[in-house]
Amino acid sequence: MTSLGPAWPERAAWGTAPSLRAWQSAALQDYLTRNPRDFLTVATPGAGKTTFALTVASELLGRRVVDRLVIVAPTEHLKQQWAEAAARAGIPVDPTYSAGAGKISSDYVGVAVTYAGVGVNPLAMRIRTERFRTLVILDEIHHAGDSLSWGEGVREAFEPAARRLALTGTPFRSDINPIPFVTYAPGEDGVPTSVADFTYGYADALKDHVVRPVLFLAYSGQMSWRTRAGDEVAASLGEPLTKDMTSQALRTALDPNGSWIPSVLAAADKRLSEVRRHVPDAGGLVIATDQDSARAYAKILKQITGESATVVLSDEKASSKKISAFSADTSRWMVAVRMVSEGVDVPRLAVGVWATTTSTPLFFAQAVGRFVRARTRGEIASVFLPSVPSLLGFAAELEAQRDHVLKRKVSNDGDIFSAEEDLMNQANAGDAASDELEAVPFEALGSEARFDHALYDGAQFGHEGEVHVGSEEEMDFLGIPGLLEPDQMRSLLRQRQEERRKTRKVAEVEEKRPADSLTDVATHEHLALLRRELNSLVASWHHRTGQAHGITHAALRRECGGPAAAVANAEQLQKRIDRIREWAVRKTS
Repeated sequence: MTSLGPAWPERAAWGTAPSLRAWQSAALQDYLTRNPRDFLTVATPGAGKTTFALTVASELLGRRVVDRLVIVAPTEHLKQQWAEAAARAGIPVDPTYSAGAGKISSDYVGVAVTYAGVGVNPLAMRIRTERFRTLVILDEIHHAGDSLSWGEGVREAFEPAARRLALTGTPFRSDINPIPFVTYAPGEDGVPTSVADFTYGYADALKDHVVRPVLFLAYSGQMSWRTRAGDEVAASLGEPLTKDMTSQALRTALDPNGSWIPSVLAAADKRLSEVRRHVPDAGGLVIATDQDSARAYAKILKQITGESATVVLSDEKASSKKISAFSADTSRWMVAVRMVSEGVDVPRLAVGVWATTTSTPLFFAQAVGRFVRARTRGEIASVFLPSVPSLLGFAAELEAQRDHVLKRKVSNDGDIFSAEEDLMNQANAGDAASDELEAVPFEALGSEARFDHALYDGAQFGHEGEVHVGSEEEMDFLGIPGLLEPDQMRSLLRQRQEERRKTRKVAEVEEKRPADSLTDVATHEHLALLRRELNSLVASWHHRTGQAHGITHAALRRECGGPAAAVANAEQLQKRIDRIREWAVRKTS
C-alpha cells in the first residue's frame, strides 16, 4: 500500500481537478507504474474518488490503452452526476444508455449504467465490453455484493474488460458472497479478507484538510407512546432500553406532531445561521424516513425560517434537477428521503439532521459522507443526532475502516446491512423510498427534546444536568463559529464546558437548599429515580391537558420552590411529584 504525503491545498470542483491532491497523485502513480487489470481504491467520502477515476480514464484513453469507458453506479441520479463530471473532464459519456439498447452516438466515448441495469441484461453489456478495449469504473463496488444476481451480472458483463477500476468509500459487509474483481487474502485468523490496492481513510483525509471534521450534536428527551395493547409508555431517549423500546422511542421523537423534531430543527437552523456568518452559502439537509415525514419537516422548517425547503423524493422524476438546483443556489434547507446518501455531491452542505429510523453502519457512513466535503480550510460539519446508542457508536467510530470478510452466511434477521440493501434494491427498482417495512403498531403521544452532549473527535462534551432547548448551555455549542481548525474546535469545546461547569458550581453554592444541612443526602440512584418519575408524570399531564412540559415544570417549581429539576434535591423532587398528583386528582374529580 502506498504511503501518503501532505495534501495539495487546492480544492477543485467535483470531477474537474486541474491539479491532483497528494493521495490522488500517489494512487495514479501507483496505478500507472503497475498497470494492473484490476485496481481497488478505498477512499473516504469527499476525498475525490471521482476525480481520481476520471484522471485514470483520461490517461488510459489518451495512451490508447482503452478505447471505451463504462461507468457503473448505484443509482440513476449518480449516473447523471458521473456523466456531468466526465464531461467537465473532457470525456463525453451517455447516462441514458440501457443495456441492450445497441449503438450509441459517435459523440460519446462511454456510457453510464446502474448495477440493477447490468443485472437485468448482463449479456448485452458483455457484448459491448468485448467489442472494444474497455475500461470499467465500478463506483461503490460493494453494491455488486448486494444480491447474487447483481454480483453474477457484473462478473458476466465485465469479465472481458481490458481494465477494471473499483471504487468504494463505505464499509464492506461480512458474508460469504465475494465481490467481483476484488482480491482476497487470508487475514490473521485465516479468513479471506479483501485487499485494497490503495487506501485513503477519513483520518488521513482529515489530517490533510481534504475533508471537514464533524461535530455531532446529540439530543435526548422524554418520549411517551401507546402500544398496540393500549398501554401508555414513557421513556427517555438515550437511556438503556430494550431494542423495541429504543425503536419506538426514536419513532416517537421523529413524529412531526410532537415537540422533539421541531425543537431539534429549530436548533439546527440556529447552528446553520451561525455557520452562514462565515460560510454564506452553507446549506442544511434533513434525512427523513418517508415522504409524509419529509413534507411535514419541510412545513416545520418553513415556519421556523420563513423560507421554503427543497423536498427531494426518490420516486420523483425531477429529483436530480432539484438536487442540482439546490447545490447551485444559496437556499437554507433541503429535506430528502434517503436518496441523498451515497455519492450525491452537494459541497455546500454543512449542517445535517438525522431524522430517519434507518440506522445501519453502511447508511450512516454514506449519509455523514454528504457533509464532509471540504471546500476551504477551517470548515466544520455539524450533524444533529437522536441519542440512540447505535448512532452514537457509529459517530464515535467514524474513522474506523472495515475490509470485506468472507466468513459466514448471514440471515436477514441478524444482518445489520439487510435493511440498507432492501432500501437500495427498492430505489434502483424505481419503488418509492417511503415504502417502510411494517413496524410494530404504536401511537406516538408526545415528545420533548433536551440537548444531551456534543461528540467531536471521539470525545464527549456537555454540561451537567438537563440542558433545555433554547438555553444558554445549548447555545454554548450551537454558537460555535463556522470556521475553525480542528485543534481550535477541540480547545473551544473544552473551554466552554469548563466555564459552564465553574458557573454552575458557583450557582449551586449560592443556592440555599434544605438538603445542604442534612447529614443523609439522597443517593445518585434515588435522585435519578425521582427525576424519571417526575418526568413521566409531567408527560402524562401533557397528554391530558396539552400543556407543554417546560411550562408544567416551571409551574411546579413556582408552587414548590427550589431550583431546576436537574439540580433539585430529593425532598424538592418529591414535593413536585406529590403536587402534580394532586393536580391529577382534582382534574379527575
